[in-house]
Amino acid sequence: MNTLDRWLASPWRRSALAVLAGALPVLAFPGPALWWWAWFALIPWILLARTAPGGRRAAYDGWCGGFGFVLAMHHWLLPNLHVFTFVIAALLGALWVPWGWLVRRTLGGAPSAGRVAAALVVLPSGWLLVELVRSWQGLGGPWGMLGASQWQVAPALRLASVGGVWLLSFLVVAVNVALAVLVAVRRARVPALAGLVATAAATSAAWVWSPRPDTDERAAIAVVQPGVVAGADSADRRFDREEQLTRRLADRDLDLIVWGESSVGFDLDDRPDLARRLAALSRETGADILVNVDARRSDKPGIYKSSVLVGPEGPTGDRYDKMRLVPFGEYVPFRSVLGWATSVGKAAGEDRRQGTEQVVMDVGDGLRIGPMVCFESAFPDMSRSLVADGAEVLVAQSSTSTFQHTWAPEQHASLAALRAAETGRPMVHATLTGVSAVYDANGARIGSWLGTDASASRVYEVPLTHGSTPYVRYGDWTVYAALGVLAAWGAAEGVRAVRVRRGRPARPGPPAHTAHGSPARPGR
Repeated sequence: MNTLDRWLASPWRRSALAVLAGALPVLAFPGPALWWWAWFALIPWILLARTAPGGRRAAYDGWCGGFGFVLAMHHWLLPNLHVFTFVIAALLGALWVPWGWLVRRTLGGAPSAGRVAAALVVLPSGWLLVELVRSWQGLGGPWGMLGASQWQVAPALRLASVGGVWLLSFLVVAVNVALAVLVAVRRARVPALAGLVATAAATSAAWVWSPRPDTDERAAIAVVQPGVVAGADSADRRFDREEQLTRRLADRDLDLIVWGESSVGFDLDDRPDLARRLAALSRETGADILVNVDARRSDKPGIYKSSVLVGPEGPTGDRYDKMRLVPFGEYVPFRSVLGWATSVGKAAGEDRRQGTEQVVMDVGDGLRIGPMVCFESAFPDMSRSLVADGAEVLVAQSSTSTFQHTWAPEQHASLAALRAAETGRPMVHATLTGVSAVYDANGARIGSWLGTDASASRVYEVPLTHGSTPYVRYGDWTVYAALGVLAAWGAAEGVRAVRVRRGRPARPGPPAHTAHGSPARPGR
């Protein structure tokens, strides 16, 4: 046993190292945004699980690494959820238990070339299964999907148009597995190198053959970001600031003006004075205004977050009620059991109500927009559905005002690049307090970000596109392929186990005894 093995023999030291290894990939996301780091970051975690003394320990390494990943990715929640952040990280970290076991099963010991070749598809497929499960809105949604770290890499964005962020996650994990094999299993270099070549070939093929969106027109879309407005009467003062910033947009020949999430803190039926002021702004600027109302509704019980389109005559009737709410931020899952979270952090004191369907809105001159609210921009299926229904521009209204000066605003803004590239449609990400950003149909940034220190209105010339990406047409085929790989591998493992049992010689039974109680001897 070498020095490292002796050091890792301590369960506590091994667990601590697994937590640190699991946290490493987070450096690839904003704020650090070291996108290249994602292609190496899983190697320590893979090598640790591979050398686990048994399958149970490898599964535990998976859990500890998952805990580290979730905690690091959501560390900015600590001031709000306090100790409950650790509880969430521990619960979600358990999703990586099967992945840790898979690493040891495929790469443990001295794996053959065949096992390494299997690992190159099985381990990325297992990772995708984890991302699929945690993408359920009740578990927090798909925030921090590994492929999302590549939001500023043009070849990766082209791949996203083919297979969505899922394909990026698959390839990132596959490259990490191949590199880990090159480091630790020199005898299996051929399949590892083949995996790297296959990844490069897939990227090149997507770059050459995937269709590019056709651009023919442009829309002038303005974003209004009021900045931090806190204290007493903040809802009224925020509206005043947004009104002031919007007036600066007069005579700019705009197609649409977008305000951020919770930009209006009162139901417009209860406050007709605000509706009249918005209509006057629409007449003055010559553009419809998409606001977001966060208030108790007058026509039905409960608090909703709703995207509301306002024209020169007032609210047009186009309204989208947010469908996917932020756990603990906008509702408490299983409140009867987890309601205590409100006493230790800033969890929602009252659950918001959910909308029932997505909406595509018609804006002036036939422009069709697909609104989403807050972290709904993290869900690939929502933007894909809106584009399939005819949306020409995707719009996300967000706030992130709670998380100023953390990594959260930039992480959130980066997601719009992925959604734009996946769907081949430009996307506008408008916030109350930053970061606001606009991306073209290839996921490339248009203009500059409005950072968290900005209180401004800005106009973006957004190229409009037509046509359909492979991802919009074929959906989450990468996920289905990964599930097929896992099913096929599981079946093969089952067949192999049956063959081993059938080929194993039967165990000798206990020796027979004579009438005198002594073992029977052959020939007697």
